[in-house]
Amino acid sequence: MTGPASEPAQTPARIEVEAYVWPEVAPGSDLVALVAGSTRLADGDVVVLTSKAVSKSQGLVVEGDRAVLIAQDTTRVVARRGPTVIAETRHGLVLAAAGVDASNVPPGSVVALPPDSDSSARQLRERLYEVTDCNVAVLVTDTAGRAWRNGQTDMAVGCAGLLPMVDMAGSLDSHANLLEVTAPAVADELAAAADLVKGKATGRPLAVVRGLAAWVLPAGEHGDGARTLVRPADDDLFGLGSREAVRAAVLRRDEEALAHFPRRIGSDADPFEGLACDHPAVRLICSPRPDDSGSPGWLVQVDLLAGAGPDAWLEAGRLLEKVDALAAANRLRSEPVSAADDHDDPEASAPVWVKVARTHWFVA
Repeated sequence: MTGPASEPAQTPARIEVEAYVWPEVAPGSDLVALVAGSTRLADGDVVVLTSKAVSKSQGLVVEGDRAVLIAQDTTRVVARRGPTVIAETRHGLVLAAAGVDASNVPPGSVVALPPDSDSSARQLRERLYEVTDCNVAVLVTDTAGRAWRNGQTDMAVGCAGLLPMVDMAGSLDSHANLLEVTAPAVADELAAAADLVKGKATGRPLAVVRGLAAWVLPAGEHGDGARTLVRPADDDLFGLGSREAVRAAVLRRDEEALAHFPRRIGSDADPFEGLACDHPAVRLICSPRPDDSGSPGWLVQVDLLAGAGPDAWLEAGRLLEKVDALAAANRLRSEPVSAADDHDDPEASAPVWVKVARTHWFVA
């Protein structure tokens, strides 16, 4: 099964969520025994467990500098403001501090996310079936912020035996309107609901959700897991992160970082469309110009009026950053244009205009 699955025929009108107090989880703790000893499970239950409990059982609590562990678990810095780092982890998740946490662990210690939360969820589900003879789904959850929203909520970082997302495209709403892109993230919704009863400092890392048997997969079928909920880089309109992260990737021409930029636009589209400047002392020239093989290309030039003030220089700098970012985002390479081919305004005399950056020819 790949991508979102179809919505079950019976959508529940009521669910129940109950949380359970546990003793402190230590390396080697038997999570299955703790779950089975906390509640009497039934077929169709959804077991929701915090990632921190899984990490502790796997011995992932370490003493040391949190910044060092953050760097180890970071594959790409998305944004940085002072000590705050938003980073993409080796799991493909984008989280504050790469998911490294210093809460609910001894002072001076930090804990990282499990290396493969989907695998951990599958193993827990299989062992729970062996021990309890009940077909349940398992979610491993972590707390995260959301773009454009204050506060945090829990989301699924591991999932087994549950449809993590349902595709309602093609169905009709109550007014007979066609749904085109609706795809509820069921696993994340359940993670958030469970967190309402688990809490953050209550010693309740486990919750069981009942009433969702129609969503639970047959025994032995685990599904694609929470990785289904990670948006592919090519579809992520916000994956570039802050201006600093974009500029750093562009200037370094970091291939790993640039791989997260959207794919190059179609040949019939202009990557610099909409780029404009209304400053009277700054001139921007963007014009299509195919290369010798006929592939699409564009000439871009930013000029300043001689004697322009600091505000004009700042505006020119901003334009150059935008040009670099747009070119990188569309997988275009930059080639300096020779002096003979400079795209100067033939009506402007040399002493009047000062070129901020050498004219560049961006080609596919």
